[in-house]
Amino acid sequence: MKIREAHFFTEHTPLKKPFKTAVRTATKINSITVKITLENGTTGYGTAVATEAVTGDSLQGINSILDNILFPSIIGNDIENIGVNEKIIQTSCVGNTSAKAALSMALYDAYAKQLNVPLYQIFGGKVNTLVNDMTISINEPSEMVQDAKKAVAQGFTTLKIKVGINGQKDIERIQSIYDELGNDIILRIDANQGWNAKEAVKIIGEFEKRNFPIEFIEQPVPQHDIQGLKFVRDRVNIPIMADESVYSAMDAIEIVKLQAADLINIKLMKAGSLSEAYKIASIAETAGIECMLGAMMESTLSVLAAAHLAAAHPNITKIDLDPPLWLNDNQANLYFQNSKIQLPEVAGIGLNPVSL
Repeated sequence: MKIREAHFFTEHTPLKKPFKTAVRTATKINSITVKITLENGTTGYGTAVATEAVTGDSLQGINSILDNILFPSIIGNDIENIGVNEKIIQTSCVGNTSAKAALSMALYDAYAKQLNVPLYQIFGGKVNTLVNDMTISINEPSEMVQDAKKAVAQGFTTLKIKVGINGQKDIERIQSIYDELGNDIILRIDANQGWNAKEAVKIIGEFEKRNFPIEFIEQPVPQHDIQGLKFVRDRVNIPIMADESVYSAMDAIEIVKLQAADLINIKLMKAGSLSEAYKIASIAETAGIECMLGAMMESTLSVLAAAHLAAAHPNITKIDLDPPLWLNDNQANLYFQNSKIQLPEVAGIGLNPVSL
């Protein structure tokens, strides 16, 4: 069945409260939702989010790439040639991973609908329930403690703590949360590139001395400092996760070759497609490196697509897909209930945006 047409619209969705990391503060999601339509009327949807501070992708850039390069490259193609279509998208231009990811989601959504199966089954998945974590924005320690307590009261047993601004203050942040919650809660520490390598070793060493219940440290050093990432990993005991350092399968190979990380965080907005994300997880699996499926601050649609992939790949063992819980979104409430993600059993991703 051929792809007849494609178009998009832009949305600005406010967050319930500001989302703060070492690299940015977000008060809303700026997203672009893509719709493709097949000759028989079947539709597919996907969403890109503009996170210039991370991916470099702007709303204007995403819109332009979709209209001028990506859409023309797939109109008239057979939806069944999903692998060929994915390759066309990936090789059509350099970068622009957010726009590519949105179109990839739409293609897979339509393809799964054609086959009348949920998206996760396309990738060989069977499990349709996932356990989520909750992110605690970087703030003053007292505010972070209150946010952590609220998350625990909602049933979360794993918290992702944002740090990376002022190393000594970061230690205070974790100490304050630990003093309040103790060892019953698993902590995932995300520095968002906020430390240098030597600073990271010092801070993580202090975490280890204090025996905090830390599962891993995520992206302690700048994105392109792979040697720095390895420097940290070689000198601490807490597992190190690469996030911004891994966009593509080639990046994953580099991490594996250098033994620069213990874990990898995969995000669709970085990978540029569902198939590339799956490939990253498979490469990591061959090296014994487990993966987490994460997300930017994104729409419910794109995060739900990521959840389908997470449910399908055996090497994706950790879930960090809480953005829908930051939104006032009735559709999110259908599938994201506190720490539980329940994938829909309908064909495709399971969400059809009302505006398209």
